[in-house]
Amino acid sequence: MSVEVINVTRTFRGAPAVRGLSVSVPSGAVTGLVGPNGAGKTTLLLMLAALLRPDTGTIRVNGLDPVTQPREVHRVVGWMPDSFGTWDSLTCTEILQTFAVAQGVETQEAAGRAAQMLAVVHLEDMAAAPARVLSRGQKQRLGLARALIHYPSVLLLDEPAAGMDPRSRADLRQLLRSLADGGVTVLISSHVLGELEEMIDGAVFVSRGQALRTGEEAEAPSRTAPYGLGQGSGASSSSPDAAGSAPPGTAPAEPSAGSASEGASLGQPGLPATGVPPVPTVVPVRPTSVRTVWRMRILPGEDSHAAMRAWSQGDRTPLKEEDPESFRLTVPDQASACAILGEAVQAGVKVVSFAPVTGLLEETYLSMEEERR
Repeated sequence: MSVEVINVTRTFRGAPAVRGLSVSVPSGAVTGLVGPNGAGKTTLLLMLAALLRPDTGTIRVNGLDPVTQPREVHRVVGWMPDSFGTWDSLTCTEILQTFAVAQGVETQEAAGRAAQMLAVVHLEDMAAAPARVLSRGQKQRLGLARALIHYPSVLLLDEPAAGMDPRSRADLRQLLRSLADGGVTVLISSHVLGELEEMIDGAVFVSRGQALRTGEEAEAPSRTAPYGLGQGSGASSSSPDAAGSAPPGTAPAEPSAGSASEGASLGQPGLPATGVPPVPTVVPVRPTSVRTVWRMRILPGEDSHAAMRAWSQGDRTPLKEEDPESFRLTVPDQASACAILGEAVQAGVKVVSFAPVTGLLEETYLSMEEERR
């Protein structure tokens, strides 16, 4: 796992924001952080970014401790807060160059890196404009470029699409997908669940400062792969974290020699071999892959219903009837969906439509909140 949070607590003036939270986030995936206002999502992201110290508990980000190794964590983490804050008098290029140098990018490389990131977020025409003239959506895009300027291997986003127009939101989804496919760990918090559902591989639900566990029966859709709901597992994944990669169209540099951390970011200095205590053995909540949910609608009529009953009795695919002409099926991937559709048609089922169910992320969230009231 790229990010490990074990039994972490954080209070503000005696009021708990995070209470004994334990969660794991995998590398090479886009994970959603879902919860109501005040659930502790932003507090968790700030602690992962080494911008806020936990009161108790253990955090590891690519094997690094944000409490004892904040500078190293800053080198591997890209942080985008929910609102853009920087020097309004500086141009977009100057802002990105300043942050690039602060993150360890060589001065002679910073200008080229700034131009590249402005192109990634489609702000090339605003390169020489001061930040104060940018719209809300443009500032969000500049904030994303700032978070990516040092090619982080972990990307933390707090409401990144706020204020963006539809085109920018679509570009954001594509960019995050590309980064995750390149091995970057993406953790994104958003209240717009319908939009979040389109870009994530997994979801962790947070309420009242704790990560919620869901049963294996929970079902939720995914755009690119089966995505999971926060669920306890027996142990952390033993597979190594994928290495951080440069943004799309950028050739990744080789990791620094002597690095003792798998999945280290580009140019990350070697980590100390000792001095970091091991993560305690605690079962964290983590996004666990579950089956994708599809809906099949059939033509009304006794013949169609009879064919559906006959096919479903002999098929391994479990069906959940919503109404006489609508059924939910659990499908592992798109190839299986094609096979299931072909089998149904061959069996005489008069299929009207067959597509992934949307809105289950919100449905699951609302049902979990209702249970906790």
